[in-house]
Amino acid sequence: MSNAIKRQLKRDTPRGIIFIIDLLIVLFTYFISSLLLTNFFGNFSIELMLKRIPVLFVCYIISFLIFKPFKGVIRQTSIKDIENIFTSCLCAGAVVMVISSLQRNEFLGDDLVDYLRYSYSFVLLHLFFTSALLILARLFYSQFYRSYVLDVRNHKRVMIYGAGDSGIITVGALQGDTKIKTHIIGFVDDNDSKKGNRLAGYKIYSPSILDEAFVTSNRIDEIIISIQNVTRERLNDISEVLEKLPVKLKIIPPATDWLDGSYTNKQIKELKIDDLLGRKAIQLDNPIIAKEIEDKVVVITGAAGSIGSEIARQVARFNFKKLILVDHAESPLYDVQQTMVSNKADEIIYIVGNIRDEKKMECIFEEYKPNLVYHAAAYKHVPLMESFPYEAIHTNVKGTKVIADLSVKYRVNKFVMVSTDKAVNPTNVMGATKRAAEIYVSSLKDNGVTSFIVTRFGNVLGSNGSVIPLFKRQIDAGGPLTVTHQDITRFFMTIPEACQLVLEASIMGHGGEIFVFDMGKSMKIFDLAKRMIRLSGYSYPDEMDIKITGLRPGEKIFEELLANNENTVKTHHDKIMIAKVRDQDLMALKADLEVLCSYVCKDEGHEDAELLVKQLKAIVPEFKSQNSRFECLDKKEECSVS
Repeated sequence: MSNAIKRQLKRDTPRGIIFIIDLLIVLFTYFISSLLLTNFFGNFSIELMLKRIPVLFVCYIISFLIFKPFKGVIRQTSIKDIENIFTSCLCAGAVVMVISSLQRNEFLGDDLVDYLRYSYSFVLLHLFFTSALLILARLFYSQFYRSYVLDVRNHKRVMIYGAGDSGIITVGALQGDTKIKTHIIGFVDDNDSKKGNRLAGYKIYSPSILDEAFVTSNRIDEIIISIQNVTRERLNDISEVLEKLPVKLKIIPPATDWLDGSYTNKQIKELKIDDLLGRKAIQLDNPIIAKEIEDKVVVITGAAGSIGSEIARQVARFNFKKLILVDHAESPLYDVQQTMVSNKADEIIYIVGNIRDEKKMECIFEEYKPNLVYHAAAYKHVPLMESFPYEAIHTNVKGTKVIADLSVKYRVNKFVMVSTDKAVNPTNVMGATKRAAEIYVSSLKDNGVTSFIVTRFGNVLGSNGSVIPLFKRQIDAGGPLTVTHQDITRFFMTIPEACQLVLEASIMGHGGEIFVFDMGKSMKIFDLAKRMIRLSGYSYPDEMDIKITGLRPGEKIFEELLANNENTVKTHHDKIMIAKVRDQDLMALKADLEVLCSYVCKDEGHEDAELLVKQLKAIVPEFKSQNSRFECLDKKEECSVS
């Protein structure tokens, strides 16, 4: 086929020409249907055929003008186009059937019998032939166009993993994008009964055929995973095989994100590590949360952080009275302000302030009289806090004490503290300060006014300073990725589900509880780094390597597993437990904490790091330093760490 003809065929056919061709098909199927039936009954009459053409022809013209099946792009015929063709033909056939029925009952007069009386069998036969031929003509041209008109040599070559409904819709999305030229090689599906069959004209292959030789010989650029409601476990199994191949991996959006019941090529995204980590998200759809927050004044500290800002976004969906967002970080708080979406935006108050500033915090409590406090403000980075214990104690312990004491003074209904799994048998200053803050909050549980509740969880995906964004930056910079220890493992969860846990805890808790939840299996950070390298299109270690840097001060190799039967008590939710903590003289520890807090207040700029950490270890005796300058304190040795 010459290039001139190809260029002409690549242009959109004028809609008027398609409309005329459709009407010619109606006429053609009219004669075919008439010949078949009249020859069968032995009463063929060309004169009668010609008399009955006009009414039927006008019915189809009107129906086509109403439903406009000729408006679709023929070379990209989709399921919706086929539905539209069948609907327009069915409507026209129904009108012809009604006209014929009225004539049979003598509503239209005997003189019109030759023009209006169609046999029911003829109408149905013509409807079938017309619909079939209109659809087949479009599908034939569509296949002809893809096979002989398109120059697929420079097109992106893809395979679709999943030969189901989503796979068919993916074909439509790819073919419907005129800007990104795509050539579909075929489908892959692990259902053996589908192997070797065809779907939408494309062959279905078994996953076992996918190896480097097959990918190379077919010049496959991308594999799109197109399976709705795929579990994390199955997605992990599929990706572990595919990510070893020299192709890009992509995934379709969940059905909840589809526009008008379908999705476009632009919505198909690259498969990210975030899609694979963790387990099925915990869904906490508790209608009591909305009731608890309704017409309440809610204060969130640390509202510009990863957790605090997500709690704010979730609370903003409810019918609160006022939402007070407090953080000392001006720019991040401004970002939250600019991105916050709420029907009650005028009732959201943004306050730049430090929880260590008692006077400032008291002004906030006095002015707004909060009902609920979500305390998410804290220093969280382990190595930095190991270097600056004064700052960690001042914010994490003294700051928590300020907010907790004000909650009692101003008769807050519930105080919910965001803690960390690093508070369990802490090996670093940061974890110990969070455990000390938990102890102080627990010591206030019998105040008779405010219910104090603690939530603990591990690493959250995508939070500020977490390992995933770090690896992404290192990959963008060309590597290498840095891991502190080859055997180090961590638990992961998403920010939204962590915040759902916090909101649920505010409902579930009565005071004094420390809530933890089943975080699934831990993941080796080294394996995580390798997967991120492969998902980014590089091979490990040939194109991008991983560097072992050594454990940082205070860092654990394995985080404590909180969610087990030995150290937790079950709740009504099978994924949420209450942590068992050792019996303590909370009032004595509260007094020790007050001494520690008074020390950081009066010695700012002249702090004694050794003395501060020694007092912290006295309050949290399970705090044993690892890979830290404070290990000497556990050995009762003299050391200079100031």
